[in-house]
Amino acid sequence: MEEEGLAIDDVQGRADLRRIDIDRVGIKGIRHPVRVRDRSLGEQHTVARFDMAVSLPHHFKGTHMSRFVEIINGHDCEIDIVSFEAMLAEMMQRLNAEAGRIEMRFPYFLEKRAPVTGVRSLMDYEVALIGEVSVAATTTWLGVTVPVTSLCPCSKAISERGAHNQRSHVKTAVRMRDFVWIEELIEWVEAEASSPIYGLLKRPDEKYVTEYAYDHPRFVEDLVRGVAARLDTEPRIAAYAVEVENFESIHNHSAYALIERDKRTADA
Repeated sequence: MEEEGLAIDDVQGRADLRRIDIDRVGIKGIRHPVRVRDRSLGEQHTVARFDMAVSLPHHFKGTHMSRFVEIINGHDCEIDIVSFEAMLAEMMQRLNAEAGRIEMRFPYFLEKRAPVTGVRSLMDYEVALIGEVSVAATTTWLGVTVPVTSLCPCSKAISERGAHNQRSHVKTAVRMRDFVWIEELIEWVEAEASSPIYGLLKRPDEKYVTEYAYDHPRFVEDLVRGVAARLDTEPRIAAYAVEVENFESIHNHSAYALIERDKRTADA
């Protein structure tokens, strides 16, 4: 038993004489169960991976790592933009920091119906909430990685039979003026692809998506511009980044495109 009145040395709080500020110090890769808002079911249970960090002034030897874990455990694990920003603010206050960042990534599942037979299956998407605090501002981003099919317009134009296609990843991150469902971001991306991807397809469905992709060819440039155009017209979106990678089926490299835009600056 600890003797009454015995002081325990706070090593992290000691002075450091090297006078070097640290931009980010914290924890990475802590997993924790969370509940996120689901448009169809109300909420969805999943497991998130948290990276949490704060700035550390040169006069402190270290930060208090245990407080990051306490912050996660102290929340009821129902995560939305509001509760996420509250977690970010608590981290800044408890660690007495001037700048900080929380990145939370989790798998998000949607039930999808095959286009012809209607057979049901689950598709998983990687979702991210990223929040940053600095002296200038607090920013929060919602991101989702959507796998889709893209079919090459050039291959279709020059080939007598068929056209090469591949799986593509579209990473979309948005800063919001008003609430946007994760499902909406997924739908906007899939609508611009040659074809959505499904967890389960029967033969009539496979025939349908093959022919649908052939009728909707997309270069990587088409796909990134199509998603950007949708986000441009959506008033709830203040800024966005759209990143597309086509995992080419006839090359040993990927095709890539990126569009970033702050609509507030563009509209000024």
